[in-house]
Amino acid sequence: MMKGVADCCANRRPWKLILFAVLVVFISLYLILISRNAWRQYDYIGRSVDVRDTISMTGEGTVVAIPDIATVSMGLETRNVDVGKAQNENNDKINRLVDELKGLGVAKEDLKTSNYNVYPNYDWAVGQKLIDYSISQTLKIKIRDLTKISDILALAGKYNLNQVGSLQFAVDDDEAIKEEARLKAFEQAKSKAKALADAAGVKLGKVISFYETNNSIPYYESAQYGLGGAMDSALKAPDIQAGSQDVVVNVTIEYEIL
Repeated sequence: MMKGVADCCANRRPWKLILFAVLVVFISLYLILISRNAWRQYDYIGRSVDVRDTISMTGEGTVVAIPDIATVSMGLETRNVDVGKAQNENNDKINRLVDELKGLGVAKEDLKTSNYNVYPNYDWAVGQKLIDYSISQTLKIKIRDLTKISDILALAGKYNLNQVGSLQFAVDDDEAIKEEARLKAFEQAKSKAKALADAAGVKLGKVISFYETNNSIPYYESAQYGLGGAMDSALKAPDIQAGSQDVVVNVTIEYEIL
């Protein structure tokens, strides 16, 4: 019986050796993998593991835009010792101004009261002595018919307006112009990137990233006009020129190199 037990143990010993060998191989492979990952991590310190070869190029698109609207501020400051009289005088002139603006084709929706102030004036040299009251009212006017600008500005003299200025020109729908400039910039950047890739003997892959900057400048802003009192009969309406504007968009595109 002892011999049978010994034979059984002898038969099991090779399987134990095989399992032990497999375990040793597995542990060895695991240690090798850990060492390899540690080495790769050290090798890629400071840069992404997924670094790809790329080409980055900039492009500029320019579109000449002709302004089709203008805005201007027109207002009046009235002073009187009687605040009610100052208000009535101020409101009367501004209301008549609004009526004339409508007669020149300015829509009600394009007229906006941007300022209305009532405040006392004091003589501080002799103490807090009340002198009179000031009423200040300002209209912001959007002008869609640019041929009427001179006629509208001439109203400053007719109503003795003393707060007139900030004449600006713009394009009412500027997004369409920006989109046109953007596409031109994109095509230029793409063309430059392709030429560079051909020279380097490589091919462009997909776009990895891109961004844009808008370098447009304001159209035009006038100096103050009509300050200091009414225009006499010899002072003609100003000849205002709208001019044009270069709408400029810059883009930077990054391509993958195949």
